[in-house]
Amino acid sequence: MSAKFPGAGLAKGLAVTLRTMTRKTVTEQYPDVQPELPPRTRGVIGLFEENCTVCMLCARECPDWCIYIDSHKETVPPAAPGGRERSRNVLDRFAIDFSLCMYCGICIEVCPFDALFWSPEFEYAETDIRELTHERDKLREWMWTVPAPPALDPAAEEPKELAAARKTADKLAAAQAAEQAAPDQPTDGPADGPGKEPA
Repeated sequence: MSAKFPGAGLAKGLAVTLRTMTRKTVTEQYPDVQPELPPRTRGVIGLFEENCTVCMLCARECPDWCIYIDSHKETVPPAAPGGRERSRNVLDRFAIDFSLCMYCGICIEVCPFDALFWSPEFEYAETDIRELTHERDKLREWMWTVPAPPALDPAAEEPKELAAARKTADKLAAAQAAEQAAPDQPTDGPADGPGKEPA
């Protein structure tokens, strides 16, 4: 068994270094070259506040308690005469503290009305930690960077919502076609004059 010669480890390390130096670099020159991010990247959370009903599910389920929501109730007049007034929640404040957020996505998963979405944007570093609490106006701006959902598999079943909407639309179209065709149909038999009884 041959003994290792002195400096074998150093020679091996230098060989790895020389071999690596001859290869093409794969370093991305960020920020001059923007990275190509996968479509489901968890960058920042966007808010579509029109869909928010202030149900508070996102704030209650958040393990970091980094979502702050304020709201008030407003009375809505009856939709029809004789109806009763109803009350609804109006969103006053929706903020997320991204210095606490751990990007688990639970708030997005539990939202029953699709008001929260992942955006792939990740460049929102601040010099002051207090600036990492994004209010609803800033969260609304992130909404415009949310990518469109991927197309469904051609062999997949149609979503139930679309099937129900199409069925309703077909019924309405058939009813409208029947109404338009009804006045155009000729009446059967001779028309009787006033005061005459059919024989």
